[in-house]
Amino acid sequence: MNFIAAGLSDVGLQREHNEDSYCILSEHRLFVVADGMGGHRAGDVASHMATTEMTAFFDATSVDGDGIKWPDEDDSRLTPEQSRLVSAVKLANQRIFQASVGDRSVQGMGTTVVGALFNRDDRKMHIAHVGDSRAYRVRAGEITQLTRDHSLLNDYLLVMPNLTHVQKERLPSNVITRALGMQDAVAVDLFFENVEPGDVYMLCSDGLNGMVSDDRILAILHDAGADVETGAKALVAQANANGGEDNTTVVVVRITE
Repeated sequence: MNFIAAGLSDVGLQREHNEDSYCILSEHRLFVVADGMGGHRAGDVASHMATTEMTAFFDATSVDGDGIKWPDEDDSRLTPEQSRLVSAVKLANQRIFQASVGDRSVQGMGTTVVGALFNRDDRKMHIAHVGDSRAYRVRAGEITQLTRDHSLLNDYLLVMPNLTHVQKERLPSNVITRALGMQDAVAVDLFFENVEPGDVYMLCSDGLNGMVSDDRILAILHDAGADVETGAKALVAQANANGGEDNTTVVVVRITE
C-alpha cells in the first residue's frame, strides 16, 4: 500500500499575507497543515515554526526513538508512531511558546495544526490535531470530517448539547480554545483510521471549510480522481471563487495499492 500527495497554500482575496503553512514529508509519510494567528506577521512565524519543528523532529528520530527522549515516551497507551507524532506536535508547541515569550515582536502568536502519519505496513492513518484545522476522509463516495474543532461553540455543545439555534447564533463561531503557543503545554487530540485503497485524506485550514461546503469538497475530489494536484488546486480555486475571505491551505493524500 502506498500514497500520492499534493498540497497548496494561497493567500486568498482579502488578506494581505499568508499565515498558513504546510509540509509533505514523503520519506516519513507525514502530512501537516498549520494556520497561524497573532497579527503583525506573527501568525506566519508560528505556522512556519510548527511545520519546521515537526520536520526537524522527524528527521532526527526514527520510530524506535534512536535514543532521543520523547515527551511522551512513558505513555504506554501510545504506539511508537503515535508517540512520535504527538511528541513532534508538543515540541513545536514548546518552541513556539518560548519564542513568543522571548520576542516582543511575536508575543501572543499561535497556530493550529493538523498532522497525519501514514503507517503503510499496518494500514493505518494516525491523525493528531490542535485547533480548528481539519482532517477529512473520502471513501466510497462519502466524505467524513474526522477531527473535531477546538472552538468555543463546540466546547459549549459538549456540556450543553441541547443549545437552540438562537443560542448557537449568539456564540462566536471563529473563537478557538486550543492552539500551539498559547501555553507551555498543550493537549493533543490523537486517533487513527484503518485505511483502504482508494481512500482520500484531506487536511485543510479553515479558509477552505469556511468557504466551501463538505458536499462541494466531496464533488471536487471526486472529479479530480487520482490527480491529487488537480484536486488541491480546484479546492483552493473554489474557496477563492466563493469569496476567498481567508488564507486557504490544503493537502490531499490518496491511498494506492
